[in-house]
Amino acid sequence: MSDLICVAVIAGAFGVRGEVRLKSFTADPVAIGEYAPLVTEDGSRSFDVALEGQLTNGLLVRLSGVKTKEEADALKGVKLFVPRGRLPGLPDDEYYHADLIGLDVLDSGGGSLGRVKAVLNHGAGDILEVQVPGSSETVLLPFTMEAVPTVDLASGRIIADPPEGLF
Repeated sequence: MSDLICVAVIAGAFGVRGEVRLKSFTADPVAIGEYAPLVTEDGSRSFDVALEGQLTNGLLVRLSGVKTKEEADALKGVKLFVPRGRLPGLPDDEYYHADLIGLDVLDSGGGSLGRVKAVLNHGAGDILEVQVPGSSETVLLPFTMEAVPTVDLASGRIIADPPEGLF
């Protein structure tokens, strides 16, 4: 399991004074500042976060050290992380996306369906992108109790009951 958890991504500049549009992945998006400082994946930059307002598709924030639109534009697409220890513990049936990536996916009979490549969320719920063994093909598996009844982090596996014909 990774020590850093992705909590946000910079969606681009907003205005001319260095503010950015930020997409927060925290349970309470406006609480993103409570986890600061946020760091880039390589650890080369660190930012304090000041919430300026809410936007339709995210938050309007000011990041420490970012003063111009050009500096904000250069950060578009940068993912922001915090150490796992700074995040709250989770109930047994909730997981950080970073913990699911790389887990083996097995069917209820123990047959391999693949490995979790990514966890996606386009607004209607989480979806596991599963890399099919021996192929470049991926399958999108709904991350629901019906389709994924068991997640065993300790064993590094997920037991899935996918909808008929998905795999």
